[in-house]
Amino acid sequence: MKVYEYGNTASRRVLIQMVDDHDLEFIENEVKAIGERTQKDFRLIAFQVHDWNRDLSPWKAPAVFGKEDFGEGAEKTLAEVVQYCQDAKKDYYIGGYSLAALFALWASYQTEIFKGVAAASPSIWFPGFVDYMKAHDIRSGRVYLSLGDKEEKTRNAVMATVGEKIREAHSWLESQGVRCTLEWNQGNHFKDADIRTAKAFAWVMNQ
Repeated sequence: MKVYEYGNTASRRVLIQMVDDHDLEFIENEVKAIGERTQKDFRLIAFQVHDWNRDLSPWKAPAVFGKEDFGEGAEKTLAEVVQYCQDAKKDYYIGGYSLAALFALWASYQTEIFKGVAAASPSIWFPGFVDYMKAHDIRSGRVYLSLGDKEEKTRNAVMATVGEKIREAHSWLESQGVRCTLEWNQGNHFKDADIRTAKAFAWVMNQ
């Protein structure tokens, strides 16, 4: 994976984000928006993912739009990411948007490295994911969740469950003593991804 870095490279707060080409077009705007929402300095490491559906999926699942099925490459992707998170003096936060946000949530069940999870509009409709959350222990103490208020209003039967699933996940995490918030944004899934992600990262750092 190609790696891009932003912010203060000496900061003890390190933000980890999986991105695609579209995210990279707006990443500098996102970094600016994070800075406007927190007094804390930070370093953001963005990992460019080439096969989104394969490299960020925790297990195989059938396609829900288009013809591309979901793979099971998340474990390999996380192993690469963890190599950048070895300094015990630093605080690491993982986050992202859409399937990258789902990957961030899943990663927080695999390792204790991440102090917080910034999951903006996560693909939490992913088959079996909320059941997975309930069957395993999360290892991060802070979780930010968000969704657009029109995201569950879709004709796609699987993706239409996203509102129900994110409410369920939020309630479950709170019941487990995790510091968790659920923010509703205006619009559908494709609106203001950079700003929504910035709000997510700022929240987990500010807690």
